[in-house]
Amino acid sequence: MAQKTEGIQQLLIAEKKATERVNEARKRKALRIKAAKKEGDAEILAFKNEKENQYKQYEQEILGKKSDSEAQIQVETNKKIKELDAMMKQNRGKALGSILKLLFDIDVKLHENVKL
Repeated sequence: MAQKTEGIQQLLIAEKKATERVNEARKRKALRIKAAKKEGDAEILAFKNEKENQYKQYEQEILGKKSDSEAQIQVETNKKIKELDAMMKQNRGKALGSILKLLFDIDVKLHENVKL
């Protein structure tokens, strides 16, 4: 009987050691996962920063082109406004004459229903 209890004791000790090893393995696994997560977060942050820098550089290129385009459009608009102003001043007399002619050139005649 002593041998049986001794065998049981050995089994209990072996089970306890196995449980400890499993717990240690779980702890090591958790540490590896945490380390991998930190490493992954660092890589993600580096990638994100790189892409943000690329985007900012691209944005600066586009905005630089956009401001050049806006300046060119403004110059062309001012030129067109000056041309239209000059044309208006040049043709103001003709237009006013045409309008006055239409207003004051009245042909007076009696209505067809009027009997003399």
